[in-house]
Amino acid sequence: MAAEGAYVSQFVTGTSNGGLSAFPGGDRWRWESRIFGGAYDDAPAHTRPVYGALNFRRKPVGGAPRFGSAHLRLTGAARTRATFCYPDSFLEPTAFATADRMSLIELATGDRRDELDDYIEAHVHGPVRLERDVEALVLDPSYRGTGVEAAARRLPCRLEWHEGFRLSVSELRRHPGFRGAQYVELGAGIAVGGCLTPRILGDAARTGRYDEQHLKRVWHYLARFGRTGSDPAP
Repeated sequence: MAAEGAYVSQFVTGTSNGGLSAFPGGDRWRWESRIFGGAYDDAPAHTRPVYGALNFRRKPVGGAPRFGSAHLRLTGAARTRATFCYPDSFLEPTAFATADRMSLIELATGDRRDELDDYIEAHVHGPVRLERDVEALVLDPSYRGTGVEAAARRLPCRLEWHEGFRLSVSELRRHPGFRGAQYVELGAGIAVGGCLTPRILGDAARTGRYDEQHLKRVWHYLARFGRTGSDPAP
């Protein structure tokens, strides 16, 4: 992002903390074809919409922490070229909205989905430029003093910190049914000093020793049960 100055989609990067299906005929391609009436079927990858969430609950950690510990907070102007759906597009929703015709908040607040799944999905159409469309990059405090912070400070937008994710192994073991006992044990094996943080999980991912989809389930545990509730100094 520092080199290109833009936030781009999985069709460009080939990476995601969701499903990896952004290719012609893949699930993400098919969902977009359905949602947008085929408008992007033959479009270059860099012109496709990018994904986010409408943070109508005003969560400090962002509107959809299921997908990671960091988030970009966009400007109000970017909202005017966004579309929205509920629930997530992989569930093939029938409820859609724009910023000035928003009927999804009542639908989402009246639903009884898990806390990681109750977000309103957003699609921003047109380039998302960091210097123009982003108010701030919001990071987890476990990245203070790291290369991640150094890279973030090279971006042309403000850097902020949220309250942080931290999960003890003892709390992790209380929820074997959430994603499965095997991911509880994986998380316990990765933990440092009896705890998991985004930084610890990221370090484990970079070793190449673990299946990325398995680590994603461990992240779900951390995102769901590991909020500290404390607000670090700016």
